Amino acid sequence: MLFRKNRSQVCCFKNRCLPDSENTMSVIQIKRAYEKAETKDGYRILVDRLWPRGLTKERAAIDLWFKEIAPSPGLRKWFGHTPDRFLEFRTRYVEELAQNPAVANVPSLLAKHEIVTLVYAAKSVEINHAVILKEFMESI
Repeated sequence: MLFRKNRSQVCCFKNRCLPDSENTMSVIQIKRAYEKAETKDGYRILVDRLWPRGLTKERAAIDLWFKEIAPSPGLRKWFGHTPDRFLEFRTRYVEELAQNPAVANVPSLLAKHEIVTLVYAAKSVEINHAVILKEFMESI
């Protein structure tokens, strides 16, 4: 699912206003790191704290490794991609994002690129942190 957001609006998060002066649209998508990179992916951001196992830099075609925005090692290990823990993981990860100073870089990243693809290595396309991060990024 693609998301378009008018970037001329002022975004607020945690009582911090994040003005965005450019009048462009952003598209945020997610994609597994092991899928072939395509030009329609736009700006590819790896959002995992660890580099995907067995994947070369050339094949990954990553523009930015934004590991600071990934879940903390403790949260990632606790979750362990256990489906029963996903709702609680979502809550805890959003709480981490709310306290994460790296989030301040998100509006400018989105303003600079029409299409942003969040790249992740998890096997599940539905139960992973990139799904949560995409929703979070769309909200700011």
